[in-house]
Amino acid sequence: MSVFPKDFLWGAATASYQVEGGFDADGKGLSNWDLFSHLAGTTYQGTNGDVAVDHYHRFREDVALMAELGMQTYRFSISWPRLLPQGRGEVNEAGIQFYSDLIDELLKHNIKPMITLYHWDLPQALQDAFGGWESREIVDAFDEYARLCYQRFGDRVELWSTFNETIVFIGMGYFTGAHPPKLTDPKKGIQACHHVFLANARAVKSFREMKINGQIGFVNVLQPNDPISDSPEDRRACEIAEGIFTHWLYDPVLKGEYPAELLAMAQQAFGVPYFAPGDEALLKDNIVDFIGLNYYKREMVAHNDDVEGYAINTSGQKGSGRELGFKGLFKLVRNPNGVYTDWDWEVYPQGLTDAIGRIVKRYGNIPIYITENGLGAKDPIVEGEVRDQPRIDYLRDHIQAIGAAIEQGADVRGYYPWSFIDLLSWLNGYQKQYGFVFVDHDNNLARKKKQSFGWYQRVIATNGEQL
Repeated sequence: MSVFPKDFLWGAATASYQVEGGFDADGKGLSNWDLFSHLAGTTYQGTNGDVAVDHYHRFREDVALMAELGMQTYRFSISWPRLLPQGRGEVNEAGIQFYSDLIDELLKHNIKPMITLYHWDLPQALQDAFGGWESREIVDAFDEYARLCYQRFGDRVELWSTFNETIVFIGMGYFTGAHPPKLTDPKKGIQACHHVFLANARAVKSFREMKINGQIGFVNVLQPNDPISDSPEDRRACEIAEGIFTHWLYDPVLKGEYPAELLAMAQQAFGVPYFAPGDEALLKDNIVDFIGLNYYKREMVAHNDDVEGYAINTSGQKGSGRELGFKGLFKLVRNPNGVYTDWDWEVYPQGLTDAIGRIVKRYGNIPIYITENGLGAKDPIVEGEVRDQPRIDYLRDHIQAIGAAIEQGADVRGYYPWSFIDLLSWLNGYQKQYGFVFVDHDNNLARKKKQSFGWYQRVIATNGEQL
């Protein structure tokens, strides 16, 4: 008998910029990534999402493959500038039509949509107008966009999330400078992060005011942090890392407030986040219905007297990056006994069970969806077959880890491996593959089912019994 509930949802996920292409099709406005990815030296071999895997023109073919896979749900994001080319104001009806047709196609195949409103592709017009997330104006603009989505799609969509991985688009955009707007300004970054939480709260408020029949959540990276040793210095460094990577991002959407110690540290060091009158009440009164967890890896943490900065591995050459460090706070270090991917991510399934347990302990037994989980790898093609056994092994072990969390009492309701199809990896181009479906970039973007496709098909058909 399966440990997974009868109504457990098995699906997969993608994001608009990474699959759609059609960057200027049918009236779409430009996003920050449409510009950023064309700047020299920003992405691996200058890859970009202009065409991506052309899901914009091929979504019916892709949905047919989802149905063949047996997917019960599909998590995708909406491109804000496809609906509102200027970020607000005039609506692009062709963009609305695309997502409406996609939703109808999914429902026709009994696939439940989960919409992410923001998966990093900000309308460039808003970046130009007032600095995007740096300005409080973004809260009103995001609420206008969210309301438009609820109005046009809320009659058919029950599962919504506002944001995907704030730690990445704020952390990489404002702290390390590896994502747009390409800044290394912690003060601006912390305030921008506050505006994300306010925008989330406003969108949740609107969702409830409009009486949308469904649930709305927030998607965060789930990265458990463990100390590299039992020394007091390493344990304290780990506490700070866990606070920044988890509590700072989860508390405002699940408790409606910041963790007090970290808030005091940030305001003392940088004078931010600045709270306007009404901010506290807005956060407190608009807690989300569920949390989406994106789990790939855990990190080992040590005290840090020397390392400042970060060099990300975007080549898939093991050891080519450099771990993140904030001098005086903590640094991420390699586990000497760990198993790592070609992109230097530790493979540690147990971490998923542990981290779900930590979430439940801190926030109570909230509904949880595993909204991303997957192996980025260079898949070999042998005798015409895409043989991705390492992906099967990875996913099997992590599904078992989710099962263990359910047995411990966690309310996990669905699983969305990243990703349904091979897509553009933001900084790594098309060489870092995650999907059940291979895309042949040398043959008109032809779709081809991988070894993992048949495996996941059986997993879904047996509700996780046959792994």
